[in-house]
Amino acid sequence: MDRQASSAGGAQNRMSIERRGDRELIVTRTFDAPPSLVYRAWSRPELFQRWWMPKSLSGVSLVSCDMDVRTGGKYRLEFGTGGSETMAFYGKYLEVVPNERIVWTNDEGEEGAITTVTFQDQGGSTLVTFHEIYPSKEALEEALQGSAAGLPEQLDQLAELLSGLGE
Repeated sequence: MDRQASSAGGAQNRMSIERRGDRELIVTRTFDAPPSLVYRAWSRPELFQRWWMPKSLSGVSLVSCDMDVRTGGKYRLEFGTGGSETMAFYGKYLEVVPNERIVWTNDEGEEGAITTVTFQDQGGSTLVTFHEIYPSKEALEEALQGSAAGLPEQLDQLAELLSGLGE
């Protein structure tokens, strides 16, 4: 799956989605904000929960967002539809370099990916690279039909949030 998508932000916010081999997914997008601000939106729960859940999934919300973004820290995100049942995604941070890189595990099942997000300064803008390595071809296929399908909308929501935040 090689796809280029241009968002409402124009050509400088062009997003690229690339499937590499049987187990890797790489998404890149440039944001009109410095790395420190983009990193903050990925690492502070009060900001992360404002953009991570695709709005198109009406009725589903991020009901809990616990993030200890540091090397060795853990995270737990719980999604729900308003009832008592929730679905949790959780894992640990393998590497955190503020304003540069966050690496985490997805431990909710045996088919969880290792996710790396990097923040590269582009002279006032930030190139974000979202890279996932899955344990099998089947796990990648499932993600492409599920969670990864929401990434373009999530990153649009992140761009919208960033445009309203100041440094």
